[in-house]
Amino acid sequence: MAAASAVALGAGMTGCTNDSGETPRSVASEAGEAVQSATAAAASEMAKIKDGLNATSEVKAGPTEAENNRLSNEITATNPTDQTVDYTVLVNWKDTDGNLLDATVVSIDAVPPGGTKSAKAQTHRDLSGTPRAEIVQAIRH
Repeated sequence: MAAASAVALGAGMTGCTNDSGETPRSVASEAGEAVQSATAAAASEMAKIKDGLNATSEVKAGPTEAENNRLSNEITATNPTDQTVDYTVLVNWKDTDGNLLDATVVSIDAVPPGGTKSAKAQTHRDLSGTPRAEIVQAIRH
């Protein structure tokens, strides 16, 4: 899906150049490759978690904020169990049209029984605007 978005973006911009002389097609292609790389890395991290439970409903993303040319969101996990647990969370950032712009994995360690704890998820590259963060998968382990 991300690759298709990058190709679609570039198709309508052929013949134009930006300040560095690159065509939007090459910029869109690089963006698509960056998204594919981030998505693959995130999926690889999630696959390392063994014996975890789906906990997507226990994790929420706060508002998107700009910080150091990157976007970030506070990710908060609420532990409904009677044991201290860790969470591993896959976060995607999407634009208003639903196009995937970046992905990352954040760990929230040692969430106390019945308590909440937060960690910051941050994009891997510069993104403009305020894409929304989406919790794709959360594993309690």
